[in-house]
Amino acid sequence: MTAQLPQALAQYFAAKNSYDIDGMVAQFDDDASVRDEGQEYRGRAAIRAWIEHATRKYRVTVEVKDVARDGGRDIVSGVVSGDFPGSPAALQFAPFTINGPNQRKYRRFSFTRK
Repeated sequence: MTAQLPQALAQYFAAKNSYDIDGMVAQFDDDASVRDEGQEYRGRAAIRAWIEHATRKYRVTVEVKDVARDGGRDIVSGVVSGDFPGSPAALQFAPFTINGPNQRKYRRFSFTRK
């Protein structure tokens, strides 16, 4: 890894890999948004619904391979495995911080295939 995984991301991926929905949702700010598979989910209630649905449907785990800083955002590369066509797949996660490095809740979170 080129950089250390920020605490909120480490907690998010640990929660994701243990299917801990509360732990995943806790890493997002109240007015956060997530973009996944062409859809955008705004606010914690929508993000929780997205996480619950995706966790039930895909049972995804993520092996983090790299994290890099690009300006004010963290870009995480990893291998995602689960119950979906093309598994495992290499993805990038590009979350943005909301108040700089001291507040580590995420406001934006998006996924792209590498």
